Amino acid sequence: MKKPQFRRWCRSPFVRVLRRECQRMISRRIYAVSCIILPLFTLFFMATIFGNGQMEELPVGVVDDDFTPASRGLVRQVEAVPTLRVTSHYANEAEARADVRRKRIYGYLCIPSGFEAKVNDGKPVSLTFYYHYALLSVGSEIRAAFQSLLKQASAFPLAEQAQALGIPSADVQTFLLPVRDQVHPLVNPDMDYSVYLTPPFFYVLLQVLLLLVTTYALGSERKFHTASAWLAAANGRIGVAVVAKLLPYTVIFLIVSVLANWVYFAGLHIPCQANGWMLLGLTCLFLLATQAFAVTLYALFPVLGLVISVVSMMGSLGATLCGVTFPVNHMYAPVYHASFLFPVRHFVVALQQMLYAGEGGWGSFGWSEFLTTGTWKSVVWLLGFLLLPCVCLPRMKQLIRRGQYESWE
Repeated sequence: MKKPQFRRWCRSPFVRVLRRECQRMISRRIYAVSCIILPLFTLFFMATIFGNGQMEELPVGVVDDDFTPASRGLVRQVEAVPTLRVTSHYANEAEARADVRRKRIYGYLCIPSGFEAKVNDGKPVSLTFYYHYALLSVGSEIRAAFQSLLKQASAFPLAEQAQALGIPSADVQTFLLPVRDQVHPLVNPDMDYSVYLTPPFFYVLLQVLLLLVTTYALGSERKFHTASAWLAAANGRIGVAVVAKLLPYTVIFLIVSVLANWVYFAGLHIPCQANGWMLLGLTCLFLLATQAFAVTLYALFPVLGLVISVVSMMGSLGATLCGVTFPVNHMYAPVYHASFLFPVRHFVVALQQMLYAGEGGWGSFGWSEFLTTGTWKSVVWLLGFLLLPCVCLPRMKQLIRRGQYESWE
């Protein structure tokens, strides 16, 4: 580029607005906190929150009404399960149930009186366990651990009797368990919570920050009566003013997102079937769609205090409706259709397809999978969000030229 052309480009409205916004970002600490510190904190917080990715040593209790060697042996088997940790022994079920409600323990096993005698006599006996199922993930882990343990314990007395009669242990196992199951968890063989929670939750939190930063950057211009200077720097072209103003935030959040993808997929080895360029493209499209969504919300609610409250609410709703913890398809029909109004919902759907839909490891999710899995639909929705500001920018320009800042209090 020749020097006259370069100088002319440097004096263009786009560069003037861009330079002006960079100066504003440097002069105020709130931008460093919201654009760098908080996103990085979110990145490393989500990378470490799940520990080794599995629940271990969940506190449980035991109600032993038998007090025999057989019941104590069963308690020792419970203590040997890595998922469980026996923290309390109770005299009755009422005390154990009270501690479950207080969440001091998450479940308890009840061994009835006469347990050993009935086992030795070959009579049926019931072992009962209770668990806190208001906490779904914890309750599911405890239920699975107790069921696996008691399944083995129920066959132990008969196995001892058969071996005492001289029957080989292999034949005993075949007789007791003629049908054996083979469990092969796909994509997440280690049953690691971070595999399916860490990447989506990070971007859910990141979209809340991006919504807040975008609306604050726009709303502060009118709040502090600098909107006219902002529009004048763009020669009255509201499209140039908005794009140049938001570009630094797009670049910063994109860098943080690239770093997050590297930490999660290369550092933590979370499975990802898409290649890096496809993942980068989806991430960039998501950031732009989120900013476009924020611009639209600001045009509809052009008061800084009000729009901050609105985007906070929308960000929280988006976290609920993105389908990370509960399938959106099974939500109440109006809620399901409302979820299409949030960019994060479409991004999470596309991201999960890219993470899990391939079968050959990194880079196996190609264009054929992009079409057959329906990922293209989510991308089209994200592209549609980019068109929303085109409808709202004329209203924003009118508000700036009016020069009056309304208070909603």
